[in-house]
Amino acid sequence: MSKQVKDFKEGERVETDLLISSLLRGTTNSGSPYLTLALQDCTKSIDAKLWDLKPELEKQLEVGKVYSFDLEIIKYKNNLQAKVLRVLPIPQADINMEEFVFKSPVGKDTLRSNIQEGISLINNENLAKIVSACLNHYSSDVYEYPAAAKIHHNFIGGLATHTSGMIKLAIALCSIYPSVNRDYLLAGVIVHDLGKIEELTSPVVTEYSTQGKLLGHISIMDARLLEIGKQLHLEDSEELMILRHMILSHHGQFEFGSPVRPETLEAEMLNLIDNIDARVNTIDKALSEINEGEFTPKIFALDNRIFYKHK
Repeated sequence: MSKQVKDFKEGERVETDLLISSLLRGTTNSGSPYLTLALQDCTKSIDAKLWDLKPELEKQLEVGKVYSFDLEIIKYKNNLQAKVLRVLPIPQADINMEEFVFKSPVGKDTLRSNIQEGISLINNENLAKIVSACLNHYSSDVYEYPAAAKIHHNFIGGLATHTSGMIKLAIALCSIYPSVNRDYLLAGVIVHDLGKIEELTSPVVTEYSTQGKLLGHISIMDARLLEIGKQLHLEDSEELMILRHMILSHHGQFEFGSPVRPETLEAEMLNLIDNIDARVNTIDKALSEINEGEFTPKIFALDNRIFYKHK
């Protein structure tokens, strides 16, 4: 069995099959072309450099495909990195993609059950109809797509995993703060990120779609909610208006992409719960890749802070 990325050690040479999850072309100071690659299996990703790039090889390499690599593992700025010594194409029909993609640690059936439980707790009939219609519109994609291309919950099933975690937080916080309307908060949690299914291109090796780049998932989901509201003859209901406000404001700040700021208690709670679940996942992922007594690399999404892994 080939060595997995999580087991790579500095100074060793490794021959293994890996998926190219990103590819960036560059030029050295002397004018020579090279590639910066992100290579991965189902355990971890590693940055790699392919120097002395030949045009015929460059034409063969594509994001989303698996190749046979001969690598030298080095350390650069306290992080492991791979130097590509050789790369060969392999028949893609022989590839089991489950060996090369990140998946949710929570099973799909469990995620579906958790989300359905959240819907069952919504007593407001109009909100329940809107939320159910949104989930039906996106169907099985809800349980396949990541919650982001990078940063947090960026794996197959990440969107549902993120939503499931937020449902649990919402239920717990509503038991502590009875002034929060649980119907609105759960409805906002369940639909807030569904626009990412249109913002991103696919569940595997995802990128931002043209629509995603031009509109973003917040605007996409607001338009989808209005469309569904009209289909249900609820376009003038207060429930739809409040839910649209929650989606439009769930990033909290103008500079983070929200066209409005939260102006209901439930909208404020949605923003806070979203941040809690996303940040915990981001920190957990960084800590999982280091040993006890070490610090993580700087995490861009968290103000370039580093985090210590204690015993």
